[in-house]
Amino acid sequence: MRLVVARCTVDYDGRLTAHLPEATRLIMVKADGCVAIHADGGAYKPLNWMNAPNRLAIDDEGWTVTSPKGETLRITLHEVLSDTDHELGIDPGLQKDGVEAHLQELLAAAPETLGEGMRLVRREYPTDIGPVDLLCKDEDGATIAVEIKRRGDIDGVEQLARYLEFLNRDPLLRPVRGMFVAQEIKPQAKVLALTREIDCQVVDYDDLRGIESKEPRLF
Repeated sequence: MRLVVARCTVDYDGRLTAHLPEATRLIMVKADGCVAIHADGGAYKPLNWMNAPNRLAIDDEGWTVTSPKGETLRITLHEVLSDTDHELGIDPGLQKDGVEAHLQELLAAAPETLGEGMRLVRREYPTDIGPVDLLCKDEDGATIAVEIKRRGDIDGVEQLARYLEFLNRDPLLRPVRGMFVAQEIKPQAKVLALTREIDCQVVDYDDLRGIESKEPRLF
């Protein structure tokens, strides 16, 4: 990433025209070619920018960024205060607390929270169209396929229904019931689940974490 702090003026010409008068700003050029101009204020949104792909031309007075559609962003540099390059490497991406993988981990550790006598058979149980989050047995020994989402919508119910179709082809497993689990389930998803004879269950992430924190550990 290239970071330039400079007194500059900026002119955009494309779907409309825009002008930023002379001021000191931060100009960012990312590895993918995106160019963004920031002021010293605001959380994240640049004053002006040009997304990749684009073409960057540099001359003695400044930069001209041109998009494939012919839009131009002209940055006239009046005084460069700092110009540095930094290799950031590959970013692993944002890891949110409470994502589906962690919910799956918590529920696998405490399957009884989904029903009395529930026990885990396997996490990520494979099918021909992808793995089911949890395969469990209830207190009567019946097989339950559990699909876990942070927010449950129609797509998640449809996904579980497809898994059930494949699982019920296995004579060692069938009949297999479905359970759709999420922190929040949309009303339309509940209606669809009812028509597919799939149970819905809303779980509280903080409660699950509380159960996890009470488990004895060796460290």
